[in-house]
Amino acid sequence: MTIAPERFCINRKIAPNLDLESFFRLVKKCGLSKVELRNDMPSGKVTDSLSNEQHTVLAAKYGIEIITINALGRFNLLDDEAMLLKNAEALLSQAKAIHSKALVLCPHCSADDRRSEDQKKNDTLAALKLLAPLFKQYGVQGYVEPLGFGISSLRSSLLTQSLIGDSGAPYKIVLDTFHHYLSEVAQPEFDAQIDIDGIGLVHLSGVEDPLSKSALSDEERIMLSDKDRLESKKQVQNLERLGYTGIYAFEPFSSQLDSWSEADIEREIRRSIALLQG
Repeated sequence: MTIAPERFCINRKIAPNLDLESFFRLVKKCGLSKVELRNDMPSGKVTDSLSNEQHTVLAAKYGIEIITINALGRFNLLDDEAMLLKNAEALLSQAKAIHSKALVLCPHCSADDRRSEDQKKNDTLAALKLLAPLFKQYGVQGYVEPLGFGISSLRSSLLTQSLIGDSGAPYKIVLDTFHHYLSEVAQPEFDAQIDIDGIGLVHLSGVEDPLSKSALSDEERIMLSDKDRLESKKQVQNLERLGYTGIYAFEPFSSQLDSWSEADIEREIRRSIALLQG
C-alpha cells in the first residue's frame, strides 16, 4: 500500500509541549505540510499567543496548510443555543482568518447525559441544521466526528452519515480509527453503507494496552505499531479499497506524549508512516 506523503497530516495533540513554530518546523522536517490545530492545548487558544496574522506568516514560512481546527465540543447539546452559536462563530471566524479548511464538531460525552437515544438523535440533527448557515457564511467545511465511547451522544459513523443527509447541509464525517473500533459498527454493514466520499478526514492512532475494550480511553491512544489492537493499518487498507483518497491525520492522545522530545515525535511519525506504507 502506497499513500502519497501529501495525504498525511499531523494533529497538534502529538506535541503538547512544542510551541507553534517548533511544531511547524518538525512537521516540515518529516517531509509533511498539513496540520490540525486545536483549542485544547495548554495555552487554551488555537494559535497560542500569536495573532491570526502572525500565525499566517509563520505557517507560510514553513509551507504549512491548516486542515482543521479541532474542535467545537458538545455541539449537539442544545441547552443554550445562543452560547453554542457564539462559540461556533468565534471558531469559524478564526478558521477563516487562519485559512483553515474545516472546523471539527464533537458530540457531548457525559455519563450524566439523561437524554433518550431518540432525543440525542433529534438534538444532533437540530444542531446540524442550526449551525449550517454559519458554516456557509464563513466558507468553512464542517467535519462531524462521532466518538465511540459508551457515554457518547453520537457514536456511529453510519448514524452520523444519516443525520448529515437529513440535515441537507454539506457536512462531512471525521472517521477516527479508535472511535470506529469502540463504536461496534459491524464492518460488513459499514462497508456496504458508508459513502466514502462523505468522509472528510481520517484520524489515526494505535492502542496496545490490554484494558478491556469498554475501559479504553484517550489515555491509551499512542501511535501505530504491529501490536495495535485497533488494527488501524487494516482500517486504512479497507478505506483505500473502498476508494478513500483523502487525508489521514495522526492523533495520539496519551499523557506519555508529554515526555516525548522532538526526536521522539519525529521517530514515531516516521515509524507510523512506514508501517502504513509497508
